[in-house]
Amino acid sequence: MKIEKSSQTSDFDLIIKLIEDSRNRALRQVNVELVRLYFEIGQIVSQKVAEGIWGEKTVDELALFIKEKMPELRGFTRRGLYRMKQFYETYSPDSECFQIWLKTRTDNPTQIVSAPPTQLQDEQSQTDTIVSPLVTQLEDAIEKNNLFLSEVLTKISWTNHLIILSGTKQAEEKIFYLLVSAKENWSKRELERQIKSSAFERTILSDKKMTLPETILPRGIFKDKYVFEFLDLPADHSEDDLESALVENFKNFILEIGRGFAYLGRQYRLQVGNHDYYLDLLFYQRDLRCLVNFELKIEEFKPKFLGKLNFYLEALDRDVRRDHENPSIGVLLFKGKDDTVIEYALARNVSPL
Repeated sequence: MKIEKSSQTSDFDLIIKLIEDSRNRALRQVNVELVRLYFEIGQIVSQKVAEGIWGEKTVDELALFIKEKMPELRGFTRRGLYRMKQFYETYSPDSECFQIWLKTRTDNPTQIVSAPPTQLQDEQSQTDTIVSPLVTQLEDAIEKNNLFLSEVLTKISWTNHLIILSGTKQAEEKIFYLLVSAKENWSKRELERQIKSSAFERTILSDKKMTLPETILPRGIFKDKYVFEFLDLPADHSEDDLESALVENFKNFILEIGRGFAYLGRQYRLQVGNHDYYLDLLFYQRDLRCLVNFELKIEEFKPKFLGKLNFYLEALDRDVRRDHENPSIGVLLFKGKDDTVIEYALARNVSPL
C-alpha cells in the first residue's frame, strides 16, 4: 500500500527517527558491553598464562569448551582469545598505553573526577579511622582503569580496536588513534585510511614540540602535510581540477583537514576597490572562531604566494570578519617545498599562515 503525503507525514518521520535513534543507542550499548567483556576475558587469560597456570593447550581447550556450551557464539576461537589477551595487555593498568592516557588526563586535573564517597568511607571519616595509603592507591588505580574503559576503550568498535592493534606499533600512536577515532566517530574504512596515510606522524612528528594531549587542541588543527590520495587525479592536473576534485570529494576532504570546519564557499568573491578577487576555498573554523582561506597551488612553494594570500586575509578581516571573530588564517596547499625558502619567506611575515 502506498502512503499518500499528508500532514501526518512529518509525524511518521518523527517516529522513524525515534526508532533509528533508539536502535543506534542499543547498538552502542552492545558495543560497550562487548568491548568490556573482551577486556575482562583478556585479563583472565593473560593472568593465568603469566602465572603459568594455563598454557597454549589450555587456551585451546577453553575455545572448544565455549564452542560446545555456546555454539552460536563467534569470535571465541583460539585466535580470538589471544586477541583478547593482547587487547588487555596493551591497555592494562600496567601498560605504557594506559600511562600515556593517564598523562593526558593529569595534564588537565579538572578532568579526573573522584567517585562519590561510599558509606564505609563516611563511617571511617566519622570515626577517624586511618586508611592505609596502599589501599587508597589501589582504589585510585581501579577507578582510573574503569575510567579508561568507559571513556576511551568502549567508545570505538571491536573492529576498530583490531585495526589499531594490528596497524600501529608505538603506544603513543595507539592512544592517538583511540582518542581521535572516538572523537571523530571514524568508520572502519576511514580509520584504515588515516593509519595508511600516517595521520599520527603528520600530526605529531611534524611538530616535535607537540605532545599527545595537545593533539585535540586548536594548535593541532593544521598539519604540515595533507594526503589527498582519494582524489585520484592525473599527473598533469590543473589547479581548477584540484579544486573541483576537493569539492566533489568534500566528505573525505573535511575528514583529512580536521574537525570544526564549516564550508563557506568555493571561488568566494571579494571586492576590493574596483576589482573582484576570488578565494579558492573559504571555511569557518569553530574552535578557533575565525575564517580560514585555503589557496591551492599545484607547484612547489614560491615566496610570491604569500603576498597574494596576505592580501586576501587583509580583505577578509576588513570586509567579512565580524567583531567577535579572531583574525583570519591562510592555508597554502602546494606540491612541495624547500624548507630554507619557507624559512626566509616567513621570517618577516606577520599574518597567521
